[in-house]
Amino acid sequence: MAQPDPFESATKQVNDACDVLGINDKGIRDYLIMPNRFLRVKVPVKMDDGKIRVFTGFRCQHNNDRGPYKGGIRYFDPEGGVKYMEREVMALSSWMTWKCAVVDIPLGGAKGGVFVNPKKEKLSDGELERLTRQFASRIAEVIGPQKDIPAPDVYTTGKEMTQIMDTFTKMNGNNYSPGTITGKPIPMGGSLARDVATGLGNSYCIREAAKILNIELKGAKVVLQGFGNASTFSGVYLEKLGAKCIAASDSKGSILVPDGFKVQELIDWKQKEGSVVGYPGSKEISTEELLTTECDVLVPGALENQITAAIAEKLKCKIIGEAANGPTLPEADPILYKKGIFVIPDILANSGGVCISYLEWVQNNMGYYWTFDEVASKMEVKIVKGLKDMYELSKKHNIDNRKAAMVLAVSRVLEAFNHKGIWP
Repeated sequence: MAQPDPFESATKQVNDACDVLGINDKGIRDYLIMPNRFLRVKVPVKMDDGKIRVFTGFRCQHNNDRGPYKGGIRYFDPEGGVKYMEREVMALSSWMTWKCAVVDIPLGGAKGGVFVNPKKEKLSDGELERLTRQFASRIAEVIGPQKDIPAPDVYTTGKEMTQIMDTFTKMNGNNYSPGTITGKPIPMGGSLARDVATGLGNSYCIREAAKILNIELKGAKVVLQGFGNASTFSGVYLEKLGAKCIAASDSKGSILVPDGFKVQELIDWKQKEGSVVGYPGSKEISTEELLTTECDVLVPGALENQITAAIAEKLKCKIIGEAANGPTLPEADPILYKKGIFVIPDILANSGGVCISYLEWVQNNMGYYWTFDEVASKMEVKIVKGLKDMYELSKKHNIDNRKAAMVLAVSRVLEAFNHKGIWP
């Protein structure tokens, strides 16, 4: 079966928001849907064996009406190949626009990447650095601290971000500008709380949703799909609020621990064994069994298109905190809404990363750096207000939370567009 087109999903979400807002002008809808620019570049790299290999790279800039473009750079090789990745990057750049708008930070949306899986291909450090710097040189003309500010994403880290920043600096007369990129290591101008941002932000959202639903988080059961950064720190902070994680998964399998596990112990196990599978006292289960495990909170923190209509029918949770981008297919949303499951959509649930990226950029621009608690507090204010604004709109228009979040985001972008107009 062919993979669902992620950009079609992103397009439908914009159209749904326009329906609620009464925007019937096709030109306005097209403006809100289509990216401003899509750059596809060839990235030639000399490999360790002396041969040249040409990679394909992308940078998609969706909308900058509210501020400079913002979005991650991923090194990935999704099923469907380069053609699918183009559509994926377009969708992700769109979601970044709405993510920035829903938490009311003055940035737009972008996304980028290179079609490669450095872990699967086992690229050497030298090959990876040459790839990163070559890619940076190819997109240097469209990025910059007041233009487009990239960040890490799938299979990229602060190391790659530093190399991109350094390449950009050298190409611009050694004009040091740490605000060119975010997600940097602390010594290179990074921000405290960046490493835990997505999970911490998701836990704030889940905490507020639990208040709305009158759910006591102490003893609440949590399922973590994906055991990367977003899910693990969602688990860490929910655990601090008294919740109990009972299931988890990674690319090698899924496990159930009915009596619960300590998140740090599972992190330690995975670091040692390479997977969550085999954790003492666990039972190996399928992905579907993981998602449909009875729980209070489900955190889909893997990749896109995980919650289908069929899966949605079987879900037995009360809150979904979408730590991943696009984990729920559009046809699943009406089912979840009918079942009364409180969905915290990805553009809000995982906005902690872009909130901290924004705060890192602000610190870079002013040359003054805050403490962890100061940064976390500023992020919390943005995210809590975003959830409150979304929930109020959902009640006002009698719509699900995803539509409400999109209505909120689209109305903010449209407001900026109306103020600016079209030039020339």
